[in-house]
Formats: sequence, C-alpha cells, structure tokens
Amino acid sequence: MQLTEIIETTVSGLGYELVDIERAGGGLLRISIDQPAGIAIEDCEKVTRQLQYLFEVENIDYSRLEVGSPGLDRPLKKLADFERFAGSEVTITLKKPLDGRKSYRGILHAPDGESIGLEFEGKDGGAAMLDFTLADLDKARLVPKVDFRSRKQ
Repeated sequence: MQLTEIIETTVSGLGYELVDIERAGGGLLRISIDQPAGIAIEDCEKVTRQLQYLFEVENIDYSRLEVGSPGLDRPLKKLADFERFAGSEVTITLKKPLDGRKSYRGILHAPDGESIGLEFEGKDGGAAMLDFTLADLDKARLVPKVDFRSRKQ
C-alpha cells in the first residue's frame, strides 16, 4: 500500500478528511486534515498519535511529523472539495494560460461532471465565466473571509 493510501485510510477512519501530504527537507512529513466543524489542537494530537503508531508498525521512515489544519486559505484538490466549497471565493492558477492569463479570483460554482465553473470579473467589468477541469488546474485555494466587525476593540 502506498504512503498516501495508508495515511488517508487512517485519517478517514478517525473521522477526518486528508487534505494534503508534504514531504519536506530533513525528513519532515507534514499532513493537513480537515472536517466540517474545523480542526482543534486535540484533533491534531489524536491523528498524530495514531499515525506515529502506524508508521512504527509499517516501518515508514520519517524524522518529524506535523499534523495540522489546512488553514483559512485551504487548498482545493479533489472534485469533492470543489463541491463542498461551491459558492465560496477562491483563487485558482491554471497550468496553461487562457486568454493570456493563468490566475483568476472569483466565486466557485459546483462541478457539473468533470467541469468546474468560476465566476469572475471580466475585462469589461461585468461577470465572466471560466470552465475548467482538475487536469487544467495547477492550484486552487479558498480566499479567507475576514470579518473586522467581530473583532473586539
């Protein structure tokens, strides 16, 4: 079984969604998890303990393990992510330019089969629509919502 499959099976078995796996320098293995209610430090600790045990049993080599939330600017990678966050503001970067540009920011539309829609401000200032697939995508992230009115003075 591949490392990604092992981690995804374990994380989903604990009731979380695997968002990303990154191998960084120095043997660092960074894992991002999520769930609809959000991620608390206790969730990260729970997944870390389970993965450390699993990696020992499976003899998986790593020096350090970091388990955390994907953050407010969560990456979108799977079709299910685009379904879940339809209606949200996102930034996307395409692999190849379309009409001379690769980067877009706009409102995500729910996928229709393999096609994903993004409503953005066109050159004339009116609404424009971009249709793309996961294969066209280099990266996509949520745009964090900041409500300054809720901050204490």
